[in-house]
Order: sequence, then C-alpha cells, then structure tokens
Amino acid sequence: MVNWPRAYSGPTMIYLDNNATTRIAPEVLEAMMPFMAEAYGNPSSAHALGRMAREAIERSRASVASFLGAAVPAEIVFTSGGTEGDNWAITAGLEMFPGRDHIVITNVEHEAVRNLCAQLEPKGIRVTRAEVDADGLIDPERIAAAVTPRTAVVSIMHANNETGVIFPVKEIAALVKARSDAHFHVDGVNAAGKVPIDLKSTAIDTYAISGHKFHAPKGIGAVYIRSGARLSPWFAGGGQEGGRRPGTEAVHQIVGLGAAADLAGDLSAMGPVRSLRDRLESGILKQIPNSRLNGTSDPAKRLPNTSNISFENTNGEAILARLDDLGICVSTGSACASAGHTASPVLQAMNIPYSYAMGSIRFSLSRYTVQEDVVTLLDTLPRIVKELRGLAE
Repeated sequence: MVNWPRAYSGPTMIYLDNNATTRIAPEVLEAMMPFMAEAYGNPSSAHALGRMAREAIERSRASVASFLGAAVPAEIVFTSGGTEGDNWAITAGLEMFPGRDHIVITNVEHEAVRNLCAQLEPKGIRVTRAEVDADGLIDPERIAAAVTPRTAVVSIMHANNETGVIFPVKEIAALVKARSDAHFHVDGVNAAGKVPIDLKSTAIDTYAISGHKFHAPKGIGAVYIRSGARLSPWFAGGGQEGGRRPGTEAVHQIVGLGAAADLAGDLSAMGPVRSLRDRLESGILKQIPNSRLNGTSDPAKRLPNTSNISFENTNGEAILARLDDLGICVSTGSACASAGHTASPVLQAMNIPYSYAMGSIRFSLSRYTVQEDVVTLLDTLPRIVKELRGLAE
C-alpha cells in the first residue's frame, strides 16, 4: 500500500505564493464534501442522485455567472482550468474565420497563450505581439492598430501573473470591435477574485478563469462564452455542458468553484490585502538597497495582492531557497532559469536590466495572509539578501 504524504511537516508555514495557487477556503471544502461521499450521482442520470448532482451544477453555474457579470448562466461552461480555457477559446476562435491567419496578443502573456501561439506559427498563423512599456502597461491603441482584415483572434490577459499589472480589457475590446469582428478573448485567471468583473457590459467574447487562483480546488475552471459566440468543442465526446465541453462533469469540483465564486465575489477582503501588500512592499524597498519594483506603482492599474521586486546582483532562486528553508513560500514568478541564466520573458519585455531581473521575487498575498506573515518576512529578507550579495562578491 502506498503511504501518501498527509501533511506538511516543516517549519511554520508563511504562504506568499497565491498567484501560483491558493488554499481551498473552509466554506468551499464544506460545500464539496457531500458530493465526494453520499451525493455521488452522475449528473446525466435521470434518478434522484443524478438530479441532485445536476441541480448542484446549475446552482454553481449561476454563482459563477454572477461572479463574472455574465448576462445569463448559460454563458458559463466548466473546464479543467485556465490553460484549457485559453487554448480552447483561441483555437476555436481561429476556426470561426477559416480564411484568416492572424492573432494579436501582448508580449507578456501567460505560457498558456504564449506557447500556443508559438506552436501555431509553424502552421501558417501569423502572431503579432504588442509590446508593453517599462511599467508593464499596454497602450490600447497599440492593440487596435495591430488588427487587420485577416485577424481572427485578439487575446489579452486581464492581469499579469508576474507583476500584477492590469490591462484595460474593456477599453481594448471596444476599440477592437469598432474595427473588426475578430474574436476577443481574455485570460482572466489572475484577475478573478481580485478586481471587479462585469462581462455583460463589455464586448469581450470569451473569458477564462481557474478556480485554484481564488480558493477553489485545482482542476476546475470555466469559460464565459458570450451568447451568440459559437465555439466548437475542444474535443469529442458526449453532450455535456450543452454539447460544448464533453465528459462527465466533476460535480464536487464544480460545486467548489461555485462556492469559491460566492466567496470571492465579495471584494471587501481585498482592501486589507492591499494594505498588507503595500506594507510588505514599502518595507522591502526601504530596508534593502538596490531593490526595485517591477511594474507600475499606480494602485489602480495593478492587482491588490501582488508585488514583484528585484534585488540587484542576487539570484532569485537562491533567495527563494533560503526563504523556503525558513518555511516562507514565495516565487521567482518564472523570473529566472538558473541553468540557462535567462530572465523571465515578462521582465525582458519590460526591459528590466539583467542584473535586476535575475534577482526577482514575486510576493502574492491572499485573504488569509496576516500581519505577522509580513512582519516575519521583513525581519528575515534583508539579512538573506545581504548574505547572498556577500557570497557573490
């Protein structure tokens, strides 16, 4: 019999890597439990257990629709997460316009979009990667100007996963739609649960989310598909999800997503999160010489929970390892690859100097982050950076 690991057994954990994943909220776990035990029916079955499962799915669909500001619950289709949603929306968007061969994205998109587009290029698809500025911001007119009569899809992230910079997707969608009927997709994975979303008031066609970014379980997400936008199924199978996403629905996961949407729809928790993030950020920049914030400092243009900071002449992986030894979880935000000595594509796109980019750390908070977590980090990090710089001399 396999002895599965049951619990973390290291130092007391301080978790500041919430853009990677979040803990399941207690309310979410409680909602899921019955559907992993006695309420185990197949939602496609006609008997009582099946009907119970179907009712739970539709209740969750309504919750997610409200969370995203969809016009009707039928605009929500459940998926396995953000990567599936992004890939589906872009490839199906291309299929809508068989005579077109052009996609517009930014040069700081998540790998789910960036790598898909790289795979499409050898197949004859032309990709325009609109550039961000030194603060990680995008000019909406730059996106609109890139659209041509051959453009099938425009895909823009709502918020950058590394820097937290928010893009004005509502404004961009309106500009694009004024010039083209191209399919407009948004990767909303890192924005959902952190900023207001009201899709019915936009020209956005599809919007992908992933539950584990806002306290739902891993392996469940959703795509908003505007009424009238007909995406062909991503793969073949049964008629689940209105024939749009085949496969027996993971009822417990979907219930978890719905419960998390209900919780995350109340954005009042983001005020305290922002205050803690600002305290962490100002403390680091004040205490550690030759450190810099990556991305705009304008609070209206970045997520309330995210701070990406570079430490000159250090190595982000080494900082991460030292913090990990102390039970503090952070991320390099894909900022460096120690084997190849290359900086994050996002930081490269922002022209962050190499001496800084290789020493980048992303701190991402959640509604469960407390003041003591920030105090401990600020008591610890300056010493670690000083020691690592001394070793590098």
